[in-house]
Amino acid sequence: MFSRENNSLVFQGENEYIRIEPYGKSILRVRARRDNNFGIRDYALLPIDETSTEIKLCEDCAEISNGNAKATIDKNGKICFYNADGKLLLSEHYTGKPLKVKGHGWKDIGNGKYRINVSFYANEGEKIFGMGQYQQPILNLKGCTLELSQRNSQASVPFYISSLGYGFIWHMPSIGEVSFGSNITKWSAEMGEEIDYLVIVDNSPREIMEAYMTLTGKPPMMPEYAMGFWQSKLRYWSQEELMEVARGYKERGVPLSVIVCDFFHWPHQGDFKFDLNYFPNPEGMVKELKEMGTELMVSVWPTIQFDSENYQEMEEKGYLIKNYRGRRNHTECVSPAVFYDTTNPKAGEFVWDKAKKNYYDKGIKIFWLDEAEPEYDFYDYDNHMYYLGDCLEVGNIYPQKYAKNFFDGMQKEGQENILNLIRCAWLGSQRYGALVWSGDVMATYEALRCQVRAGLNMAMSGIPWWTTDIGGFDGGTNDDPEYRKLIARWFEYATFCPVLRLHGCRNPWSETHKENEEPISGAGICGTGAPNEIWSYGEENEKIFTKYIFIRERLKPYIKELMAESHEVGTPPMRPLFYDFPNDTHTWGIDDEFMFGSDLLVAPIIYENEYSRNVYLPISANKWVDVWTGNEYEGGKTVKCDAPLDKIPLFIKENGKLNRNIFIGE
Repeated sequence: MFSRENNSLVFQGENEYIRIEPYGKSILRVRARRDNNFGIRDYALLPIDETSTEIKLCEDCAEISNGNAKATIDKNGKICFYNADGKLLLSEHYTGKPLKVKGHGWKDIGNGKYRINVSFYANEGEKIFGMGQYQQPILNLKGCTLELSQRNSQASVPFYISSLGYGFIWHMPSIGEVSFGSNITKWSAEMGEEIDYLVIVDNSPREIMEAYMTLTGKPPMMPEYAMGFWQSKLRYWSQEELMEVARGYKERGVPLSVIVCDFFHWPHQGDFKFDLNYFPNPEGMVKELKEMGTELMVSVWPTIQFDSENYQEMEEKGYLIKNYRGRRNHTECVSPAVFYDTTNPKAGEFVWDKAKKNYYDKGIKIFWLDEAEPEYDFYDYDNHMYYLGDCLEVGNIYPQKYAKNFFDGMQKEGQENILNLIRCAWLGSQRYGALVWSGDVMATYEALRCQVRAGLNMAMSGIPWWTTDIGGFDGGTNDDPEYRKLIARWFEYATFCPVLRLHGCRNPWSETHKENEEPISGAGICGTGAPNEIWSYGEENEKIFTKYIFIRERLKPYIKELMAESHEVGTPPMRPLFYDFPNDTHTWGIDDEFMFGSDLLVAPIIYENEYSRNVYLPISANKWVDVWTGNEYEGGKTVKCDAPLDKIPLFIKENGKLNRNIFIGE
């Protein structure tokens, strides 16, 4: 029943084999199958050094210990996890008579595949953080049911940190669901051959995160130019328009780090090149921007139109996602298109070769990997077959492989400090330079409230680079006084996100670019939104935006330290209060404040017509200093702060790394 194989504890039950093994410091990995054919599964995990393990075998039970983590398994296959003090952290859900419930559920669906579920007893008072990005104003996920699938504005990254002192990785890219109920926690996968999860046990959220990042990979060092202000809109339809905007920032003396050439700058989706009718001199455009100190980022979609110059070759070579049924038309934006299969290494190389020739070799060193879920018009996951397998079994890995395709190509060219903007992520995406943004969210205060929590949960999922469309993507009119207030508040908040990026589709939509002009080719077909530059929202807003851009500039030495820490040990720059103050129990319940590094507390304004708010200041060895007033406060208190339209409540640590001059400009 119980045996030891090298460093692993193995259990053979009536119809199941279970292997528990060490996988890094204070980490235990559980794998279970109906047969004993355990192979290599490295969807997100990096190779690890050999770990010393203690295994004890008895007739009715066995246990395995690795650092702070210990697991026991009984004769029925029930697994329990404990910390170094012997405290029970997590227990699989198993009952004998009369219920006869087992923690592992297997339903045969043919071809050696199963519908799988794994259940654990719930822990009273437990708080759960991470799991990726879901559009809900909730930070503590206890009580939530989450779909394990990728959608526009939803990123399933199945790792969480528990307030009880452990981290949990669901190492299965299957489409499924998790429910963090008050009675049980239940994970399900629509298709799979094997159960695979890991438990990390350590003393604090910081240590758990660092262990997780060692296991799945740390991000590169963020390039210094990316730490400034990014300008974008839907969409600059010509080289002339884009350059006029860049020159507008230069004339105003406002530093511009990145400007974005969004979608449909191409003749067809899948051509992966500029439409020279509207972008006649890409090399000259890149050269002039670099002379201004600005990088050009171009949008790349994984969609291939049927009339693209690359479609036939990609179809013949099997580089496109296949359907089980119906006409293959995965999405339609201007024209019908299908998605290339990022899980196929040859397809990834093909796409990168096109991007290299038409973009990279022209001086473009940063890409916007859009539509990364991928965004099917209909999310019929059971209808798609990938190179790696059925979408139901491996679909959630698509954005990770998309990031890897470009990362590998850029790394092969010798580039360091690689960063690409992408709309989705899975476990391990961070090591491929993935800067995730929160998708096409609405231009509302409700959406802003969701972004605050979504960004913090992404940080707790091991995705340290994250950003959001300032002002929301969909909606907003730049001469609307109420919308101007919203975008001002959003901009202030975004200044203290890992990346400060202005983007959105503003009203009104323009179907044609110039009156009485017929589109010449692809880039002229798609319309665009209204202006979205800092001067598009009136003088008052332009002053506010400019003020915070320069705060961001003065913060760059501090931000550089945060990004170095993220690169070296995996700590996210933006994180919930409990990450830095785990012993202050009150911080575990705060979901509308966050730390930007260890020395700056940010309390965004996220409600309409709110001009003051209460701010909780954690218990700290240092006093807290209000950057606007200079007032000092002891930690462990809630203070009321004024917040006129041009001010977001900010506090720094007394005698810390920051001083008030950064914020007040003296």
